[in-house]
Amino acid sequence: MADLELKQLTIQFGGLVALQDLSFHVAEEEIVALIGPNGAGKTTAFNIITGFLSPTHGQIIYSRENIVRLPPHQIASKGLFRTFQKTNIFSSVSVFDGVMMGRHSRTKGGFLKIIFNTNDVRMEEEKSKEKVEAILDFVGLAHRKDEMARNLPSGEQRLLEIAVALAGEPNLLLLDEPATGMNPSEKERVMALIKKIRSNGITILLVEHDMGLVMGISDRIVVLNYGKKIAEGKPREIQENEEVIRAYLGGVG
Repeated sequence: MADLELKQLTIQFGGLVALQDLSFHVAEEEIVALIGPNGAGKTTAFNIITGFLSPTHGQIIYSRENIVRLPPHQIASKGLFRTFQKTNIFSSVSVFDGVMMGRHSRTKGGFLKIIFNTNDVRMEEEKSKEKVEAILDFVGLAHRKDEMARNLPSGEQRLLEIAVALAGEPNLLLLDEPATGMNPSEKERVMALIKKIRSNGITILLVEHDMGLVMGISDRIVVLNYGKKIAEGKPREIQENEEVIRAYLGGVG
């Protein structure tokens, strides 16, 4: 199971309510977009879901378990991974090694096994290398595997960050503005990649400002404004929602 449900999620910083009674559901193998103007609370919601913030009130039910207040590493161990609004890659290593680092949550070699380089460790490392090769091919970066991550153009750094997240074998993937800094052809590429990720059985929740991308790949859209949900529905319903148009879309139809 990789479904997610937020129930009356609220977080308050002093006198500021950043999210208020936010509730929505992401079904297994669904692509749901969370949109809204800057400061609407989208990234705050991501930070709460992934354990980087604790809510003032509410529940987060992931695969039938309330994960509120679990630390990020425990949430990741349950198959819930994310990317970040600002590119967050291992810039000082090669593309291949960066994705290998993303495998750490799935490796089981203990300290002594690693020190003595046992057969188990060697077999696990070979298996990880094969998986990394497959992931790089999947996201379209196989030809870049030996390059330093910091030398990739910004669009490919975004793809690399997705590859690092996929290395953890997620069941639910949270993508925070995956198309930032991309030109139109790169956006088409990342749209196709997101659809391909979903076709492999991975549930996706994404934050994105590019409405062409959002409308093109989302099964449903949740709209925030000033920390409150103002609309939820299929792309066409959101495009035609007058409150959404006033708050965010500016007449896009």
